[in-house]
Amino acid sequence: MTDAVTADQLRALMPFSVGKIPLFVEPLNRAMEEFAVNTPKRRAHFLAQVAHESGELRYTREIADGSAYEGRMDLGNTQPGDGRLFPGRGLLQATGRGVYEKLKVALGIDCVTNPSLLEVPVGACRSAGWIWAVDKRLNELADTDQFGSITHRINGGYGGLDQRFRYHLIARKVFGL
Repeated sequence: MTDAVTADQLRALMPFSVGKIPLFVEPLNRAMEEFAVNTPKRRAHFLAQVAHESGELRYTREIADGSAYEGRMDLGNTQPGDGRLFPGRGLLQATGRGVYEKLKVALGIDCVTNPSLLEVPVGACRSAGWIWAVDKRLNELADTDQFGSITHRINGGYGGLDQRFRYHLIARKVFGL
């Protein structure tokens, strides 16, 4: 495994996150180790997506209230109120009862009963690692620099593509690629 990501590297990639870096650097490193985000390419791709999805670590809960997800069976929102209860949370914005239930089992944290567990640094980072490596299987795509495919799997489309790519270019430089 390569060395841990440093606070200085995070600051270079996400300059607006300065106040959040001390809270996230260790949980991010532990999550990246747990989910094998352990090469410069994997880290560059992962952290570029995290930077975009979390507004540079500033948002571990989606700004919208989640009502747009009400009744979305594709997200596992089968019960009244699920849309508002399970909006995007964590550094990669886990969305919907279905993924929260999977995270509960996979990570051993009851984010179904207590969804805010995905808003604190450890839950936000571990959920992002699991989504990245297990749910979306993105380590392999990062190994071959498939930036567009990674964005599509994270976003369901190409929303914010330009900003994601700018973060990716900075991350490549930060990690010597």
